[in-house]
Amino acid sequence: MTDVHTYSFEHLQMFQTARTLAKDVYQILPYYPKFEQYALCDQLRRASISISSNIAEGSSRSSAKEQLHFIEIAHGSLMEIYAQILLSLDLNYIDLKTFDRINNLISTESKLLSGYRKSLIIKIQENSNRPH
Repeated sequence: MTDVHTYSFEHLQMFQTARTLAKDVYQILPYYPKFEQYALCDQLRRASISISSNIAEGSSRSSAKEQLHFIEIAHGSLMEIYAQILLSLDLNYIDLKTFDRINNLISTESKLLSGYRKSLIIKIQENSNRPH
């Protein structure tokens, strides 16, 4: 039996949602035209992986400022996916139902990341107001 090590970030809803989003993105990519495999598909792949990766990497940082940096990168990647699936809809690479499903995950993830971002900003402000 394999010993499974669980890291604290794996329990975060924003990490779980990011994983679901990446999986959904990966599942639609085989239906894109072949000429998009190294263009739009590659961009979608990298952006979808970036979200959960940055959440994980940020969780390993000791300061709230560093954690905030990685959450902001994750949010940037999320907005990149939104722009790319919007273009995918415009080009008829995905249908409205697929767009809506992925967009709902994007919206949920955006709220989760924004909430966490706000809590980190408060933590940073509280730490800066402490007497040294």
